[in-house]
Amino acid sequence: MSKKFLAIACLALAVVGGLFGYMAWKESQSALPPGIASGNGRVEAKQVDIAAKESLRVKEIMVKEGDLVEKGQVLVAMDTSTLESQLNEASASYAASQERVAAANSGLVRQKSLAETSRIEEKRMAELLESNSVSESEYLRTKTAAEASEASVGEASAQLRTAEQQVKFAEANMRTIQTRIDDATLKAPVRGRVLYKLAENGEVLGAGAKALTLVNLEDVYMEIFLPSQIASQLKVGSEARLTADHTPDRCVAGVVSFVSPEAQFTPKQVETKSERDKLMFRVKIQVPEEMVKAYIERIKTGVRGVGYVRYDDKAEWPAFLASPIGPPPPLPTEEPKVGPSDADSTGADEAGAVETGAVETGANETGSSSSSATPP
Repeated sequence: MSKKFLAIACLALAVVGGLFGYMAWKESQSALPPGIASGNGRVEAKQVDIAAKESLRVKEIMVKEGDLVEKGQVLVAMDTSTLESQLNEASASYAASQERVAAANSGLVRQKSLAETSRIEEKRMAELLESNSVSESEYLRTKTAAEASEASVGEASAQLRTAEQQVKFAEANMRTIQTRIDDATLKAPVRGRVLYKLAENGEVLGAGAKALTLVNLEDVYMEIFLPSQIASQLKVGSEARLTADHTPDRCVAGVVSFVSPEAQFTPKQVETKSERDKLMFRVKIQVPEEMVKAYIERIKTGVRGVGYVRYDDKAEWPAFLASPIGPPPPLPTEEPKVGPSDADSTGADEAGAVETGAVETGANETGSSSSSATPP
């Protein structure tokens, strides 16, 4: 009985010793050298709302929750039948205004011709008045008619300008309605993933009402909080590393893209080493765009992890952070298949090349024997 108890005790001691040894080894592996700091955080990305610009009925939502969407992809089509009717009306008004411009232009040409005729008649009557061939009253009537014609020219010019302004107004109205129709097609402003679907086909959305919410995968980052003595030495653009809690042995290279200019109270979910670290500085570590593109199917916001920053350029990354993962290599391209005819022609070309090489080699040898001073 004592031997069995002794064996169990030795086994328990071995397990406990091994556990403490493993923990000590892990502690030594994760120890950070001077110049390297860390903080816990989570992978985050900005949310983008896809909302209607004006009150319209949803015609079709073309994506569902979880779908990956590209920038510029059509997400929601709104019913624009009313707007299209307004556009047709505006187009007709634009065409009518152009006709009014043409009519006003013709009227101006006619009035100018009449005014020119009146001026000629006035000049002729003035010459006849000097020779006493006409009475002064007849000359005055001719002069009054000429002045009236000049006034008619000014009136016709004003009518033409008014008609041209009406054309511009009708054209601007058409552009406005067309813009409203274009805005009724809701597109993805960024590359991202559909987080929430907030409307269904047939619903009427008010102005500014949300139809979808996207996670912006063009801006993936982690925020950590560091004390003032470290944040004061940290520069925007410094190297950084990110690890996730479920894969602590793998890291991703990042860049410090923001250091808060003012301290703030540390959020509750962030762990601190002392009470003196209650006021910390927020630091944003940006994930490179090429890494996001390469692993976009695996990126999940909200995953917790640890961010590491190097605030001393001379500091060396520890072993577990020295080799960050990179984008996967490109897939190899397939070589074109060679058919029987291609193989024959290739063989003939190779044979010709061999014969040509043999002839050239012989010629070189002949030249070398005739002139020993020529270098090989």
